[in-house]
Amino acid sequence: MDIQNIKELIKAVSESDLTSFQYREGNIEILLGKEDEKIEPKQVAVEAPIVKEPEVPEVQETEDRVTTGNEIKTPLVGTVYLAPSEGAAPFVKVGDRVKKGQVVAIVEAMKLMNEIESDFDGVVKEVLVENGQMVEYGQPLFLV
Repeated sequence: MDIQNIKELIKAVSESDLTSFQYREGNIEILLGKEDEKIEPKQVAVEAPIVKEPEVPEVQETEDRVTTGNEIKTPLVGTVYLAPSEGAAPFVKVGDRVKKGQVVAIVEAMKLMNEIESDFDGVVKEVLVENGQMVEYGQPLFLV
């Protein structure tokens, strides 16, 4: 089984309702699994401040950004690595030109290192994640 088939298998399992999958071929065994997302409610007490004068709202950055350009997204859940090894230069940085198919990051999922390739040509405008950060399926990694 080649790496492309393994990537397709991981993507298929990630997109399905399966929580685990096992495959054997000769002496090769692949075991894929994912945890169910559990959302626990939290109670937050909010007290309204006493305002005597009208306040001018502050402009704050939010996670909802207006994107202009293309996003390179992760096809699976795992830990993202922006360089090929610890202490090495990153695959790409802001201002670098990338080509379709060029490796821009690695996502480790279940002890497998998966190369993330650019889906298009362009210039890296923004790196949206940090090295070693956990990422979710479909999460944008780069803005090109």
